[in-house]
Amino acid sequence: MRFSRVLILPALVPALISGCSSGPNFVAKLEPWRAEEESACITSGVLAHTSFAASRSALGGPSVCGTERPYELTAVDDGRVQLKPAALLRCPMIPQVERWIRESVQPAARYYFGAELVEVSVAGSYSCRPMNHVSGARLSEHGYANALDVSGFTLADGRKISIKRDWNGDVAKQTFLRTVHRGACERFTTVLGPNHDRAHHDHFHVDLARHGRNGLKRICK
Repeated sequence: MRFSRVLILPALVPALISGCSSGPNFVAKLEPWRAEEESACITSGVLAHTSFAASRSALGGPSVCGTERPYELTAVDDGRVQLKPAALLRCPMIPQVERWIRESVQPAARYYFGAELVEVSVAGSYSCRPMNHVSGARLSEHGYANALDVSGFTLADGRKISIKRDWNGDVAKQTFLRTVHRGACERFTTVLGPNHDRAHHDHFHVDLARHGRNGLKRICK
């Protein structure tokens, strides 16, 4: 099933639509780069060897929400790190999530705690809603399956690092979380954490939105 992510009333003019059947309204506009970027990702075969990303037929929500081909990501790093619950994401997000966890989070866990990372706590992925759940705001990147919220991490020895509890916790956990946050800023175009605002006091939000006139601006807070 293919998803249309555009409401044209007329083309290039933002449209106010219902987020879900009984949910708040949000603003969405024509953004051709989304389909182009996703098509290129799928065609590239970058997910061909990703055993833990299963293609889904649908995500639900009105036509403006969703993605051409959604995936359910259950684990990364060859299955060594579980995502719980599984994340619903579009193709371009999956390699970046994989690299972030494998190249930033896992090494940081080994360095600061001497233990392997085994689980990432997912606070949110696909959700057809406005930004920060504010009625009338722009459609969130979550509505395009182009965002992931992470609330914590679990180590092989059972220790848990919570962003809500440990962002200002003991030195090792604080440093670990800030290292992980910086690593995310190298791989995603938007990274929001507890220092951004109260809405993100308990999780990291990462996405691949395009910012600025040329789409190359990055937001790291």
